[in-house]
Order: sequence, then structure tokens, then C-alpha cells
Amino acid sequence: MQNTTVVGMSGGVDSSVAALLLKKQGVNCVGVFMKNWEENEDSGLCTSTEDYSDVRQTAALIGIPYYTVNFAKEYYERVFTYFLEEYKAGRTPNPDVLCNCEIKFKAFLEFALKSGATALATGHYAKTEHTTDGVKLLKAKDKSKDQTYFLAGLNQQQLEKAVFPLGDLLKSEVRQIAFDAGLINANKKDSTGICFIGERNFKQFLMQYLPAQKGDIVDIKGNVLGKHDGLMFYTLGQRRGLGIGGQKTGSGESFFVVEKDMEKNRLIVMQGEGRELYSKALETSKFHFILGNAPKTHFRCMAKFRYRQPDTPVTVTVEQNSALIEFDELQRAITPGQYAVLYNGEECLGCGVIERVIK
Repeated sequence: MQNTTVVGMSGGVDSSVAALLLKKQGVNCVGVFMKNWEENEDSGLCTSTEDYSDVRQTAALIGIPYYTVNFAKEYYERVFTYFLEEYKAGRTPNPDVLCNCEIKFKAFLEFALKSGATALATGHYAKTEHTTDGVKLLKAKDKSKDQTYFLAGLNQQQLEKAVFPLGDLLKSEVRQIAFDAGLINANKKDSTGICFIGERNFKQFLMQYLPAQKGDIVDIKGNVLGKHDGLMFYTLGQRRGLGIGGQKTGSGESFFVVEKDMEKNRLIVMQGEGRELYSKALETSKFHFILGNAPKTHFRCMAKFRYRQPDTPVTVTVEQNSALIEFDELQRAITPGQYAVLYNGEECLGCGVIERVIK
């Protein structure tokens, strides 16, 4: 694979069109299907067999060679164990960010470079800009599909080798390109959620790895309203699936999760969306800035605290790699374990794991 661009191909329409566009540009590229999870035949977890078939047929149509690599061991050690530890601690992790940092743009990128490739292309909706300050990560043209939130943990060495062919395209344009080229996955449904869980029940999956400890569901005054199945199955702001509907007391409004009492194994809820659901600031234990350093120790910018959330104005104070992020307006259900991602206009500045929420 000397002097080639490796294209990470998942079997989906995005990575297929990324490979097609590079091929049309005259780039010498090779498609590589990456397997990150070992599955049993009857488990119903991932669709890797079907996906690899789509890669094989797509690569043949485009006219590029294709290979497969297995990073299941690395994924289990670097991503899945972290995923389990976070849930065990009562937090709600986002393994997709870690997967990009540790697997796609680390283990996979290292494999590509050792094989003689000069770059790694993916079907992510994002852009890069090479400047005198370094490689900047920029939002995609299609803001509804922009994936910089999941790429915010990448460093300069990773972005230097990254290629995002879809950055200046709308999703509708990508599907049209695939349709015009006769790609078999032109209308293939986008994958959602975490691959190793797939379409199966999340609670059942998690119970295979973590023992569930049932406990009390209580209101903010400590009154017992019911039983929970295990704190790991709930997230802040959750309304559905609590199993305590039809309570005779209170306002009659829906109940929302406002806190997890890990010490007493209690799930704390309240009726209606009161102030207990909202916070004014958060702290991250450390913060990764894509260009290496913070713009200033104290600065204004925009932020997201979950994927697809609209940008919200914040004030950031950085001290010894940790960040205090104060919101202009109260924010609902900020969740420890998720990522706070900062933006300056189109530029993604970096990210940090939310450690503490300030009510």
C-alpha cells in the first residue's frame, strides 16, 4: 500500500462515496473494512457480515482493492472496558469519541502508515484546514450531519493524516452521487447507536457485563415512589421507562431523573421540569485542545454538551488543563461522562469529559 490513501469503509453510503470521490480525483486508494467487535452468530449484535459484503461489492464497482483488519482486542481494551467502568460509576459515557481517538485514528491509522499509506480517509462529515498555527478541525457544510463533536479528541498528528472527502457535501448530495454511480448502498439506512449493541435491547446487553443492583426511586424529599432496575440504566433528564406513572400525589406531571445517589443506590426524580434539572456551569477534569493549547486562560466561545445540540454561548476558564465552562443560559440535564465540545465559529477547539455539574 505504498503512497496510497487508506479509506476506512464500513459498508455504509458515506464511506463508499468518500472512496468513490477520491478515486475520481485520481488518488491511489485502498478500501479497508475494520472489524471492532467479535460477535456470536446468533447474538444479533452487529451486521458485519452484511456490511463487509457491501464493502466488497462497492470496492469492485469503484475499482479499488479492499482488505479487512480486526481491532476487536484493541477496541475491547481501549473503549469497551472504559464504557463499562463509566456505567459502573453511574455515569453516561460516549464511546464514539473515544473510538475515534483510540481506534480509527490511532490503531487503524498506525496500521495504515506502517503499511506504507500516506493518509487515512473516512466518511465523516467534517473538514480540516492546514494553517500556520496547525491543522484546524472545521464543521461540515451539512450542519445537520456535522460530526466534529465525535472528532473533537483528535490531535495534530492524527488530523495531519486525516482526509474527509464529504466535508463540503450535503447528505442528500452524497446519496445522489451514490445513486448515480450505481452503488448498492445508495439508499442504505444510516447506522445509529453503538455498533456492539446494534439493534438489541440496551438493558439486556449491559446486564451481560454488569450485575444490576435494584434500589429505590425517590422524589427530592426522599419519598419512595417505586423501584429501579439499576442506576446504570438511567440518565439525567430521562422521562420514559421509569415505571412510576399514575402516582396519585403531586401535580400529575411526568417524572424526570434529576440525580443518581450512588452511595445509597437511589434514583432521585421530580415532577415537572424544575430547576433541579438545570445547571449554570460544569467542570472537566482535563481538556484537550486540538491545536495543543487553549486560545487564552479565560475566553468566550460556543459549546455543545451532546450531539445535535445547538451551539450555546459560554465562558471558559482553563486552569492546569481542567476547564470551568459557565453557561450564558441555564442548561438542561448536563450529564457527567458525556463530552463538552467547544467551538469558535466553524472551528472545533477541542473537548473534555464532563466531571461535575454546577447547579
